[in-house]
Amino acid sequence: MHKFLTLAVVVVVAACGVFAETPDAHAETVHYVSNIEKDGKYSYNFEISNGITVQEEGTAGQAVKGGFAYQSPEQELIQLAYTADASGFHPSGSHLPTPPPIPADIIKSIEYQRTHFYQPEY
Repeated sequence: MHKFLTLAVVVVVAACGVFAETPDAHAETVHYVSNIEKDGKYSYNFEISNGITVQEEGTAGQAVKGGFAYQSPEQELIQLAYTADASGFHPSGSHLPTPPPIPADIIKSIEYQRTHFYQPEY
C-alpha cells in the first residue's frame, strides 16, 4: 500500500510540473476595474497578460451584458458577446455554429398551418 501511495504522489507531482509550464501558467492580471453600486448595478473589466479580456455590466438578478476575447491554440481571435436576462443567456460570436437555413417548403408549410388553424367542433 505504501509503495502505491508513493507512486501516486510521484505521478501527481510530475504531472503538475509538466502542466505548470504551459504558456498561461504565469499569466498575470494587467488591468482590473470593478464598480458596484448600492442599487445593484455593477460593472467590471479586466485584461490578463496572455491576451484574455473580459467585461460585464448589469443589474444584479435582472439583466447583464458582457463579453470576452482570447486567442485560440490555432491563434484565431475568439470574441464572444452575450446578454442574459429573464429570457435566458444569448451568446453571439463568429466562431459559434449557426443552423442551416430553413427550407422553403418548410416555411410554406408553417405559414399554411398558421393561417389554417384547425379548431375541432365540440
